[in-house]
Amino acid sequence: MQFSTTCHAYVINVTNVNVSMFPAILGFGDSTIDTGNNNYIKTYIRANFPPYGCNFPGHNATGRFSNGKLIPDFIASLMGIKDTVPPFLDPHLSDSDIITGVCFASAGSGYDNLTDRATSTLSVDKQADMLRSYVERLSQIVGDEKAASIVSEALVIVSSGTNDFNLNLYDTPSRRQKLGVDGYQSFILSNVHNFVQELYDIGCRKIMVLGLPPVGCLPIQMTMAMQKQNERRCIDKQNSDSQEFNQKLKNSLTEMQSNLTGSVIFYGDIYGALFDMATNPQRYGLKETTRGCCGTGEIELAYLCNALTRICPNPNQYLFWDDIHPSQIAYIVISLSLVEQIFHVLS
Repeated sequence: MQFSTTCHAYVINVTNVNVSMFPAILGFGDSTIDTGNNNYIKTYIRANFPPYGCNFPGHNATGRFSNGKLIPDFIASLMGIKDTVPPFLDPHLSDSDIITGVCFASAGSGYDNLTDRATSTLSVDKQADMLRSYVERLSQIVGDEKAASIVSEALVIVSSGTNDFNLNLYDTPSRRQKLGVDGYQSFILSNVHNFVQELYDIGCRKIMVLGLPPVGCLPIQMTMAMQKQNERRCIDKQNSDSQEFNQKLKNSLTEMQSNLTGSVIFYGDIYGALFDMATNPQRYGLKETTRGCCGTGEIELAYLCNALTRICPNPNQYLFWDDIHPSQIAYIVISLSLVEQIFHVLS
């Protein structure tokens, strides 16, 4: 398997891929997974305009918050399922799209309803309702028994939480004052538990829940911390909070699996790959890790990153595309790491 981008070749060879491992892929969560659902709802959190998608096939701005493909696209391709994962709200989905899986995620959403209200996005509860609608449509295509089999054997990826911690813990005091860091982590973990339980009740069995990235390494967090231009660096406290939450999440998921018959519920680490790219950029051909490629890279996101915004000449040398979201190169590295983790757990 080879991946490349049009701005600058970046080729990775991947072998020993079991193309029959999963019949479908289903994605839930936020902008790390959303392949375009926000295009079809009333929200200001959108990316269906240039320069987003400048390295996507056809150079199309599909609603993905990056310059190219996202985690579900790369994993689906690596697993031999399909090249890209469409959003469930796309009105032009084919039967084949449904059978091989879709994305239910909504950029800007979180496990905390405060997050969803602030961004006018689809909560995880709404995403679960979308899954129920998906199962009904899938059953109409292949029958109830086959539909249940596809859902139970599908690879389910859940990625959320970053928006919760950014919006409600670090950048505004709404939850921090009442709960503190530890209390808010417990609150989010409870919501993760409830959502995974809901997915299980609907019929999902193979569920990978991604942890937090190194939140303190996101350009927006450096900007919010009022760091000087030449002194931008990862915020250690926010990163240690992320690591602490991830360990709690991993333990919680292990406990959940032991209580849910026939399930394989496991933690997906994205912190490690992103942090390594942030601290050892030369290994990946990266030259900028504290700013995004779009505009100044410090405040640009969604409509602030638009067709009139100047972008860097080579996105493949940037860890981030905008002030929050990784570049396609970063997503390739993260996805390869996740595929290794999937094989370790499920092979």
